Amino acid sequence: MPIELPIAGIIALNVGGWLAIQMGLAWGFTRMPARWFNPGPAFRWEAGGRFYEAVFRIKSWKHRLPDAARWFKGGFPKGRLARTDRGHLEQFARETWRGELCHWAALACTPVFFLWNPWWGDLVVIAYALGANLPCIVVQRYNRARLQRVSRRAG
Repeated sequence: MPIELPIAGIIALNVGGWLAIQMGLAWGFTRMPARWFNPGPAFRWEAGGRFYEAVFRIKSWKHRLPDAARWFKGGFPKGRLARTDRGHLEQFARETWRGELCHWAALACTPVFFLWNPWWGDLVVIAYALGANLPCIVVQRYNRARLQRVSRRAG
């Protein structure tokens, strides 16, 4: 902890920092052109999303996660599949890749908080970062694997 602060300052920096990072990245990623996001095929082990259903029981909790895409102009809501035509499925898959990368970028910002947190605060920050981002990453991967499975059938 190179920067010594009172506990109230640490809490304020942690809360404000994460809010700025998460919202800033979400806003920034919605401004990037869709052509920058080419997800590639899902991994074979994802089994069209069945891996996430079996291991994480994802269908029982994924609907509880917020979809910040609605908060920004140009965002692509991913809460439900609006259409099943090939173009929409491909766009949706791109948007899941955009969302996944945004959450990975947020996780990559975690070490910044080590500048002012004591060691136990680092643990809290790491727990928050993982708890706030990994479920979203898992849902994006699950949705993309499912979309690609549906797209192959529709194709």
